[in-house]
Amino acid sequence: MSLLIVGAGGHTRSCIDVIHASNRFTIQGLIGLDNQVGQTVLGYEVIGSDKDLALLRSDCEFAFIGIGQIKTASVRQNIFNNLRDLGYSFPTFVSSRAYVSPFASLGAGTIVMPGGIIGPGAKVGENCIINSQALVEHDSVVGDHCHISTGARINGGVTIDGGSFIGSGSILREGVNVGKNSLVGAGHTVLKDVPANSVVRGSP
Repeated sequence: MSLLIVGAGGHTRSCIDVIHASNRFTIQGLIGLDNQVGQTVLGYEVIGSDKDLALLRSDCEFAFIGIGQIKTASVRQNIFNNLRDLGYSFPTFVSSRAYVSPFASLGAGTIVMPGGIIGPGAKVGENCIINSQALVEHDSVVGDHCHISTGARINGGVTIDGGSFIGSGSILREGVNVGKNSLVGAGHTVLKDVPANSVVRGSP
């Protein structure tokens, strides 16, 4: 089955690494900026830009978003909705070096990078990034369009609402709730609930 990857930057490289190793899809090409068309990333060509997605749909049913997320989820979310409107389907990818409990669930378009762990009863929504060495413990819920960054530790029963970013090495105490579209900075320890649209940095 053929797959388009939307993106041609650093996060795309990490996605290619997992997707290529899965042997489930043939990567038809990448979608980048106009000035990236014709370039290659890890041997895969940038074959078009956003304006070509409608035309390419006739030859390719599946797409995956290879654009990262730090400050806001809006870019990934808008691309996801546009691709869905065009009729693309979204596979889910799990690195062979990650672990996802058979009692957990992953939404469409989500990727779990090497060393990621998803515990039993955990639910991860659509279009999420569970980055390298990140932990989502038992019974936690991660909403759509979230990025759990490298080495983050999400303890049991945590709820992270849609569009949120959890920075590298951060720790969320069991049972806390992070409101939608929030950002938790790298290395931060979260001991209490975080309201929606918050930016949390520095000491707990």
